[in-house]
Amino acid sequence: MLAYGFYAKANVNESLGHKFIGLSMMGGFFLLMPTFIYHRWKDRKVKDYMLTEETFKRMKEYNNKKD
Repeated sequence: MLAYGFYAKANVNESLGHKFIGLSMMGGFFLLMPTFIYHRWKDRKVKDYMLTEETFKRMKEYNNKKD
């Protein structure tokens, strides 16, 4: 759809090309991006990425071991 938008913009009708380009961008943003984010985060634990007292302790222990 994006490729056809650029083709239509150059050869058929400029406003029609802009519409196809815009619709393909919206589709990518509202359909493909959430699907990608869900796919990458589906098996992860949110608790591992939260800053809690336990994570602060682990960070301090890690930094002390480095020194």
